[in-house]
Amino acid sequence: MMRSLYSGVSGLRTHQTRMDVIGDNIANVNTVGFKRSAVTFKDVFYQTLRGGSAGDSGGTGMGGTNPQQIGLGVTLGSIDVVHTQGAAASTGNGTDLMIQGDGFFRVSDGTNTYYTRAGAFHFDNEGFLVTTDGLKVLGTDDNPIQIADMNDPTTMPQSYSIDKMGVVHYVDSTGAAQQAGTISIAKFSNPSGLEKIGQNLYRATTSSGDPGSELTPGQGSLANTTIIPSTLEMSNVDLAQEFTDMIITERGFQANARTITTSDQMLQELVNLKR
Repeated sequence: MMRSLYSGVSGLRTHQTRMDVIGDNIANVNTVGFKRSAVTFKDVFYQTLRGGSAGDSGGTGMGGTNPQQIGLGVTLGSIDVVHTQGAAASTGNGTDLMIQGDGFFRVSDGTNTYYTRAGAFHFDNEGFLVTTDGLKVLGTDDNPIQIADMNDPTTMPQSYSIDKMGVVHYVDSTGAAQQAGTISIAKFSNPSGLEKIGQNLYRATTSSGDPGSELTPGQGSLANTTIIPSTLEMSNVDLAQEFTDMIITERGFQANARTITTSDQMLQELVNLKR
């Protein structure tokens, strides 16, 4: 069977994968904190028809020859998450937070710690700062951020605010100013190594490594990281880039489909040699 037939099939598969990634990027163009993914290809391996050889060292004989190799298709190289900053969208809601700079909010389900750039938070009935799915936002002391119990009228706070350093302030029922803690930010040396698990969450892997020990915004390795209150970070998907990639991917798919069609026609000619 012709090698070009299998090369064309591999091209269809990889271009379909790239189109799947592009489709997911476009679907999440308005998803808070979403980071787009980019696909790269790589060649598979080669069949060597003839190896290379060196020339006659004496200079009087034959010269050297180059190897003769035939490529056998393409495969997926990588699917990388692009962690560039998304646009800021002002909401007017004091518990909506955006990270300006590197890092991720730390949230917990009580057992595991996850990471997110989506800062659409709110205070639940017990006064915990939680995500839209109920995961609790962790402070720099590894404890959930909590203001007074909302169910108890005697302890219900009169007001609250969050500053750009992540400190949660509130005025208790007696009118005294209090602090509920500081929202922690985790920074990874290789954020592209984080695993997406859905619901705008990431999980640490051996590729990403563990986050740094510094968790306080504006300090240490997070010196250039701050929190913008009443603002959400939108998706970093660029529709112009995605549609351009879509056209390139579509043409690549068509070209590989044409390779299969042409290879099939050549095989048909061979079959027709026996009449």
